[in-house]
Amino acid sequence: MTLRISSWNINSVRLRIDQVARFVSEAEIDVLCLQEIKCLEDQFPRNAFIDMGMPHLKISGQKGWHGVAIASRLPLEASETFDACKLGHARCVSARIAGVDIQNFYIPAGGDIPDRVLNPKFDHKMDFYERLTAIAADLDRSRRLLLCGDFNIAPSEFDVWNHRYMSKVVSHTPIEVETLNRLQAAGDFHDVIRAAYPEPQKLASWWSYRAQDFRKSNRGLRLDHIWTSPGLTPSVVPGSAFIHEPVRAWEQPSDHCPITVDLDL
Repeated sequence: MTLRISSWNINSVRLRIDQVARFVSEAEIDVLCLQEIKCLEDQFPRNAFIDMGMPHLKISGQKGWHGVAIASRLPLEASETFDACKLGHARCVSARIAGVDIQNFYIPAGGDIPDRVLNPKFDHKMDFYERLTAIAADLDRSRRLLLCGDFNIAPSEFDVWNHRYMSKVVSHTPIEVETLNRLQAAGDFHDVIRAAYPEPQKLASWWSYRAQDFRKSNRGLRLDHIWTSPGLTPSVVPGSAFIHEPVRAWEQPSDHCPITVDLDL
């Protein structure tokens, strides 16, 4: 069985439900992990997901902010969520699908100043990563585990439009890159998107709304990630990982585009 899993910061699921339905249909998605759904659980458009053939839902909602969800064609089983948010925001949700433990995150953006003392939002981001890294360090490496979501860090110089400039901007500062690398090393996680498109190829999954033509300005960042554990990485279908950049050009888009990977289970 091949399972196609997608991660997408939708920036309001109710506003963009028609785009979700179109993407699920056109890309033949089996499991969709959403971030920034921006609604409470009872406001989530369940019927629309039933109509698109994804009736199995796990939702962690929050009024007007944050919020994450997993929608699936296949039944969901309970999975212990790696809840790393000290403020109790709806930023983490998990489920086990076809034997794969999926952990979906919307990690804090961190504000504008990369200083934990001067900026509580940045401290929250770093604390989130530290908690997640501690969890990852204790994991059984043979566990079939997938981490995905909007991690709000672009790790490589080839994941940003301008490395020198972005090194001073939250999302690509040295302390953030080091923090993300520590998390990846703690669980020996495999970055499926970068593995499919090796450096020095430039990659991006987010483009600011400020640019009238995001392709012309070409100031993208790779903030969205799918990682697999050593126990799951052999199941990744070679060449299947993909960034759906054309979705960013749809009418009234999210500032992020979806990313996908196929698993051979």
